Amino acid sequence: MSSETATREESRGGVKELAGKYLTFALADEEYGISILKVREIIGLMEITAVPQTPSYVKGVINLRGRVIPVLELRSKFGMPAQEYNDRTCIIVVEVRRSGGTIQVGMLVDSVSEVLNIAAEEIEAPPSFGSAQVDTSAILGMAKIKGDVKILLDVNSVVGEGLVNQLSDL
Repeated sequence: MSSETATREESRGGVKELAGKYLTFALADEEYGISILKVREIIGLMEITAVPQTPSYVKGVINLRGRVIPVLELRSKFGMPAQEYNDRTCIIVVEVRRSGGTIQVGMLVDSVSEVLNIAAEEIEAPPSFGSAQVDTSAILGMAKIKGDVKILLDVNSVVGEGLVNQLSDL
């Protein structure tokens, strides 16, 4: 086995455990996926109450059947331009780990696509951007499906430990 093949096999070993079902959604012209095991529910856009002194990507909170759920706007979190909401805009409610348990957080997305069963051989490790300062810590891997690439996200990293603790106080 050549050293190039061995290196490729080692990097593939890290993504084998990523195989499984993913909820895919769109932001701008990009497709993303999150583990279906993290998803609690998908709801249509509803009234969001702004909360002062939160980061700009924290849109506010919603009242979901008597529970107050913080909502993040992923476009803003990822540095994408704002877009007007439409009938396809929705909130994906996910469960995020924090010290002492979990909290539910809503993620505002342009649209939800589908649930895909993604095999290990369809997933590659996040790319290296060389000397460019690109933070890929929230990217689990890149899924290559039918000629398209879907960016698989780590929900816990997207939200971030510090923000989770701040949101749990809301």
